[in-house]
Amino acid sequence: MKYDGFLARVRERGEYNDQAEAADVTNAVLEVLAQRISPGEVKDLASQLPGPLGQVLDDATPQQARGFVIEEFYRRVAERTHTRPRTAQWDASAVLTTVAAAVTGGELNQIISQLPSSYAVLFGKADLAD
Repeated sequence: MKYDGFLARVRERGEYNDQAEAADVTNAVLEVLAQRISPGEVKDLASQLPGPLGQVLDDATPQQARGFVIEEFYRRVAERTHTRPRTAQWDASAVLTTVAAAVTGGELNQIISQLPSSYAVLFGKADLAD
């Protein structure tokens, strides 16, 4: 999937006004995700996403993954997008369901396996959630 196509899908799913808003939300969500999964997994994910998104992930990768619950994930996204956590939940879902469609099934499974089951719904995998 190309960068513009990825952002178009995020824009449609999130009902954003334009590509710029979709890009800002996408970057925020990917930055927080990069903190939550292992650096090796971030690198694998970055290799399957369009170039600019891979760079966002690379730039946000910490030395090691940080464990935090889904509510903290929303809070961190909300902080970056200057919104409320409920809005951040919508934003995260718009981006991560697009990520799920853009990467291989194996890569998606590896990402989800590093997260608590409550995150699965954000990737459109409600059947994996508790």
